[in-house]
Amino acid sequence: MAKKVKLMETVLRDGHQSVLATRMRTSQMVPVLEKLDAIGYDALECWGGATFDSCLRFLDEDPWQRLRTLKAHIKNTPLQMLLRGQNLLGYKHYADDVVEAFVRKAKENGIDRIRIFDALNDPWNMRAAIEAGNKCGVHVQGTMVYTISPVHTNEMFVNVAKELKEMGIDSLCIKDMSGLLAPYDAASLIKDLKKALGDDMIIDLHSHFTCGLASATYMKAVESGVDIIDTALSPFGHATSQPATESIVEMFRGTEYDTGLDLNAMRELAEYFRGVRKEISEEFGITPAHEVLPEVRHYQIPGGMLSNTQNQLREMGMADKFFDVMNEMPKVRADLGYPPLVTPTSQIVGTMAMMNVNFMANGMERYTMTSNEVKDLVRGKYGRLPAPISEDIRKKIIGDEEPITCRPADLIKPELEKYRQELTDHGFEGFSDEDVLTYALFPEVALQFFEKHAEPITRKVLSINSQK
Repeated sequence: MAKKVKLMETVLRDGHQSVLATRMRTSQMVPVLEKLDAIGYDALECWGGATFDSCLRFLDEDPWQRLRTLKAHIKNTPLQMLLRGQNLLGYKHYADDVVEAFVRKAKENGIDRIRIFDALNDPWNMRAAIEAGNKCGVHVQGTMVYTISPVHTNEMFVNVAKELKEMGIDSLCIKDMSGLLAPYDAASLIKDLKKALGDDMIIDLHSHFTCGLASATYMKAVESGVDIIDTALSPFGHATSQPATESIVEMFRGTEYDTGLDLNAMRELAEYFRGVRKEISEEFGITPAHEVLPEVRHYQIPGGMLSNTQNQLREMGMADKFFDVMNEMPKVRADLGYPPLVTPTSQIVGTMAMMNVNFMANGMERYTMTSNEVKDLVRGKYGRLPAPISEDIRKKIIGDEEPITCRPADLIKPELEKYRQELTDHGFEGFSDEDVLTYALFPEVALQFFEKHAEPITRKVLSINSQK
């Protein structure tokens, strides 16, 4: 049955992450937060993803303070964040005690909804975060990363969704990070998910405009029963971001799916963010993403991976091997069990493809050498792969080692107190639980940030004899 579609606005997180490398400052958000709050969005995505790292590394901001500031101004609209399951916002698996503490502190500092995903779509890697979210009372949105491969069928996605539902999620997100989801495929998937999970399971579709398909995909998804779609106000929409919010509102206006949202208010916000986009571009010397890249669907890799691969190959003196690497990537992906290509698996597959092309150019076999990350992927330390790896490939990469069969985090001992002690050993005192978590995620960057700022970190005076 037709119904009004709800919008989740990404301008404060994925919008500027996708278009301008996550460089929007809190001070550039504050002037319009009340106006954003008044629009009537289903939620505002404002934290998580790359924002935490970017705040510390590039903007000299405390990400926890950003969250508290946003919550102080936004009273009516739920604040949403993106979390990489057992990886949190970092690039490795953390122990369950760190995951539980992070989720709890995210809730205490202002997050209302946590979108939890895993690069391999392994629910085992989302379980601790889901349980922590349920325990602290945050809305838990379980997430499936969408990708294309011979094994990524509707049946596979439905099975993942069922497992997430059993874990106690409040809603489900289809996260199409590369914009690969085609309109009629979306319709088919939404219908199958609604049939399997029941109409009471809220489904949110998140796509990127990278391939030029997302607006049409949203239309078919809405017609097929999706409840929420993710958009970004036009200065930070389209290109490699989400479809523009105003365009989507216009698309459904006057229909049975009408969002009911005020376009005039959005135009005022768009004018403001147009200025912010210009400020960021000038300050950091970044050209905003503006192209549509249909070839992304052909190569089935994220848009940013195309440009990164070109740059890396130039630096390696292998610029003429670009298409060889592009053709090698799907072969590596198949060899490694068809992992979806999102951080960190996109980097793992891309690097291995470049190495293989280089090996073959020098008369050597593919997988002559492999990185520790590739070995750990094959060992099962990143989680369960979508498809089995052949015996031949496994032996090439890890020899006679047997892959693990348990949840990877079960092998990690509690580590929260270890990080707390390390901060003390570095000479800090008076630090908060949030500071410990910041250090756990990005140790080197956190230490530099703490050294620079007197609050909330206080440097302890160490009685060390400089002569020794």
